[in-house]
Amino acid sequence: QIIVDDDDSKVWSLYDAGPRSIRCPLIFLPPVSGTADVFFQQILALTGWGYRVIALQYPVYWDHLEFCDGFRKLLDHLQLDKVHLFGASLGGFLAQKFAEYTHKSPRVQSLILCNSFSDTSIFNQTWTANSFWLMPAFMLKKIVLGNFASGPLDPEMADGIDFMVDRVVFLSTGKLESLGQSELASRLTLNCQNSYVEPHKIRDIPVTIMDVFDQSALSTEAKEEMYKLYPNARRAHLKTGGNFPYLCRSAEVNLYIQIHLLQFHGTRYAAIDPSMVSAEELEVQKISLHASNEQEEQ
Repeated sequence: QIIVDDDDSKVWSLYDAGPRSIRCPLIFLPPVSGTADVFFQQILALTGWGYRVIALQYPVYWDHLEFCDGFRKLLDHLQLDKVHLFGASLGGFLAQKFAEYTHKSPRVQSLILCNSFSDTSIFNQTWTANSFWLMPAFMLKKIVLGNFASGPLDPEMADGIDFMVDRVVFLSTGKLESLGQSELASRLTLNCQNSYVEPHKIRDIPVTIMDVFDQSALSTEAKEEMYKLYPNARRAHLKTGGNFPYLCRSAEVNLYIQIHLLQFHGTRYAAIDPSMVSAEELEVQKISLHASNEQEEQ
């Protein structure tokens, strides 16, 4: 746990795994309902392959600028000049805002945006954003859980949702009830506060857009907007995976992450230990994934 702000109550929690010699790691930012450990499948697999990964849980911030300033201080504290960011939903929006915030002195080498968005107005809740801090924890929990899929699900997706439900319940019934309420309220505020990404400030950053073809909280319009915003982005489509593909389709997600990071191998921005690189092996995996996707589409 790290405190980088003057306010001692703002504590960043993180898992930093893999070789510390890597100076441009992959950092994971969770969604509204997530804690740092929702990326445990990525941490386990990617560090096993030689990558350095950091999963974060951000403290209570009430606006995007405040978050970006705190995140910049955290990177300074960790002595990280540039990083790759994987952001899920709200985490993806914050990753884009941070890239935009630091565009004059870039700190973001690349972005992987999973089930993410570029404009908070898609949630039609900008008018309530300033009242979340007043709501009791049970109401906030209800808002968050209302976006989770219901109905028949395969076992992996059901387990993924159970895992996330536990995180929401934990957040709202933590040892300090007020802290749990504050965390959920601040995340919903960041999620719905009127804001959008300015693409001209981050258009030179390599981007992979990762999304699912089955039911998720993201509308088709929001996905299309992302494609328009990043016309040169790589696309990583998963046939299924719902809101939390990094939990229930981790093998596919981990492969897409590797394919994204492959372009930086052999450079100072590599997120992997050079001695662990096997591009040929990854290329074989890439071809097999492409072939299986084509087969499913037929």
